[in-house]
Amino acid sequence: MTVATTTLSRERTDLLETLAKHRGFLRFTARDLTDEQARLTPTASALSVGGLVKHVAGVERGWADFIVRGTVAQELSPEKYAEFAADFVLAEDETLEGVLEAYEKVAAATDELIRTVDLDADHALPEAPWFEAGARWSNRRVLAHILAETAQHAGHADIIRETIDGQKTMG
Repeated sequence: MTVATTTLSRERTDLLETLAKHRGFLRFTARDLTDEQARLTPTASALSVGGLVKHVAGVERGWADFIVRGTVAQELSPEKYAEFAADFVLAEDETLEGVLEAYEKVAAATDELIRTVDLDADHALPEAPWFEAGARWSNRRVLAHILAETAQHAGHADIIRETIDGQKTMG
């Protein structure tokens, strides 16, 4: 996906294009899989291609919500933690097509934030053992985190896909 550079800053264009590239890798890895194949966990981890697509969509949705609503969007209650854990699994009542469609909607909403949000605005991170006490993240850093999560999990999905049927995203 190429974004018109005449209306957006170079930074925003770079964010949009790089995120689109890594989202594309993840979607490409999932292509032509059946729902059953998308649920397979053939490696040493408990991850599946379908679960990773669902997880990446959920993570992106959550961090985009943090950009909009701040700290409250990232606070983990026991219920929210259970939802987070379930995001790694393509449930029997879900389809790969359905999670890919949901991911497209999340991506479109995040892309609109990238086009419009103040990249320097920041929010305090919630209290959690994995965040430094008193830390704040700018919207720019949140978007970099979304990009890193997407790239990392696209790589995970590629390994799983190659284990399922030998298909590779790159190569």
